[in-house]
Amino acid sequence: MNTMSFTSLAEQIVRENSDAIMFADHEGAIRLWNKGAEAMFGYSAAEAEGNSLDLIIPENLRGRHWEGYHKVMASGETRYGTELLSAPGIRKDGTRLSLEFSMVIVRGEDGAVLGTGAIIRDITARFQKDKALKERLKLLEEKQA
Repeated sequence: MNTMSFTSLAEQIVRENSDAIMFADHEGAIRLWNKGAEAMFGYSAAEAEGNSLDLIIPENLRGRHWEGYHKVMASGETRYGTELLSAPGIRKDGTRLSLEFSMVIVRGEDGAVLGTGAIIRDITARFQKDKALKERLKLLEEKQA
């Protein structure tokens, strides 16, 4: 049986995952960008790494995002805990995405906050389907009223 170190195994799982897996440092610069992130957002790792998270955040949401991000980096705590979060994102070509993601605060050996890691899934198709169903239900309810 071929054996791999835990580190090699973890690196392969992160690198090859179809979900976007990323890490942004204390200042919000992207430092890890896997193949899933490349496919989802349209930026290669070379294009994304070193750039701000603004790359994937719609312009109208950036102020609110950075306010929260800086609070989390300063306090080392997030009010969301282990909740699955939802937010819109934006692709390189300008297409808007509906996203769900889990987030983890990453700390150094000394406990200092280094940044955040996230596992992100594109739920755009599901979001659009749910929206269409809600609209149909609203129309049916209006007809019955």
